[in-house]
Amino acid sequence: MEIITGAMTALITPFKDGKVDLEKYESLIKRQIAQGIDAVVPVGTTGESATLSHAEHKACIEVAVATCKNTHVKVIAGAGSNATHEAVEIAKHAQAVGADGLLSVTPYYNKPMQEGLYQHYKAIASSVEIPFMLYNVPGRTGVDLTADTTIRLFDDIPNIYATKEATGSLDRTIELLSQRSDLVIVSGDDAIDFPMLVNGCKGIISVTANLLPNLKSRLVHAVQEGNLEEARQINEDLYALNSVLFCESNPIPIKAAMYLAGLLNTLEYRLPLTAPSAETMKLLETTLKQYEVIK
Repeated sequence: MEIITGAMTALITPFKDGKVDLEKYESLIKRQIAQGIDAVVPVGTTGESATLSHAEHKACIEVAVATCKNTHVKVIAGAGSNATHEAVEIAKHAQAVGADGLLSVTPYYNKPMQEGLYQHYKAIASSVEIPFMLYNVPGRTGVDLTADTTIRLFDDIPNIYATKEATGSLDRTIELLSQRSDLVIVSGDDAIDFPMLVNGCKGIISVTANLLPNLKSRLVHAVQEGNLEEARQINEDLYALNSVLFCESNPIPIKAAMYLAGLLNTLEYRLPLTAPSAETMKLLETTLKQYEVIK
């Protein structure tokens, strides 16, 4: 089983006239490839997966796989749902069309107990053979995948190799690595990517990389090369942007920032997400002046 690590982007999903704009989606992925990203993650939570139809979800995965074919960039397809059977269906489709791996968020809203989380992930991961990454983001889902359950899944299910930790906690990362040094942990919080990486994380899945894949990929690769001062400086330089990109619910600010930077032709969301406030737009405009966005 290939272990997928490095600089990874949680792709936004562009819309045009209420429909997924697959042509723009392809061009955004090509930009990621050109600017040094190691893997793209289509239809995760940043991709508004909760409000896409199953057909749209599958189409995004297919476009990502086709665009990344014969390149160095891997595709880790989002395969999350609060209904286990739906996540299994998406996971099987992703494997069938050639995704390199899967990322599956903890079930949102229904707040299962730890045994429910274990059985949920066991069912999804066991339905496929490709590498499988857990995704713990309690601030969005309302449930925390504990270290004990994470380790139990890692020990019991052969293709579960990693967890994306978006708890904002360095303590959780150290807790996990102190017990299973071969568990791959991926940072899911842009602001703390550098400290997460130097504490043993093997990669990042970044929202900010939608806008600045060149810098986010360089940050990760600098750590891998041992250039810690360079990586720390990039992380600090990005702090202002990382902060403003989460001043409203993700992906509202990142899509607005991409629109302002000329990377999106339209600024559309799926309800219940709505356009950012005028204050947020002004803040984004001001903040973006500090950065060079390479198209």
